[in-house]
Amino acid sequence: MNGIDSIMRLAPVIPVLVIEDVSHAIPIARALVAGGLPVLEVTMRTPAALDVIREMKQMPGAIVGAGTVLNPRDLDAALDAGAEFIVSPGLTKRLGKAAIESKVPFLPGTANASDIMLGLDLGLTRFKFFPAEASGGIAALKAISAPFGSARFCPTGGISQKTAPDWLALEAVLCVGGSWLVPKGPPDPEAIETAARAAAGLAQ
Repeated sequence: MNGIDSIMRLAPVIPVLVIEDVSHAIPIARALVAGGLPVLEVTMRTPAALDVIREMKQMPGAIVGAGTVLNPRDLDAALDAGAEFIVSPGLTKRLGKAAIESKVPFLPGTANASDIMLGLDLGLTRFKFFPAEASGGIAALKAISAPFGSARFCPTGGISQKTAPDWLALEAVLCVGGSWLVPKGPPDPEAIETAARAAAGLAQ
């Protein structure tokens, strides 16, 4: 899984994007990339998500992945749309095996030791810790990750510009997922680029 490791190390924050309108895709992608955040996770929570991935793929410098991938059907749809990496909120054997067989960089969600052990059994060592704050925050990740020296994480869920540095200071954390960068509604590219620059500045 060297591919997902490299992606996680490109920037300290991966924007987590819920986009309802395809016309917003390029302005958002352009602003985030200009601000220093090239890795973009488009969550498959809206009917527009697959078309948003297709649009964002046109932005030079953007590495566009699909989030909220729940099963092999979602995986196939995301790959057909051009997703360059896959993120899931949890992990099942069925999805894990399908992602591995596809050879796409894959970041499965975990919230406890059993999730991590399932991932390790499949040969995975890079995980999303989700939902990060609701699952016990930094103290929980410290405790959960301690027995798994090879595992590294991207905590996502409830993290902000203010709290991100505390997460990034953990040895087991390579990056964090951030939904604070792009508010709902029509995008304000200048504000998004400003927020992206601040997040990119958190690099360790």
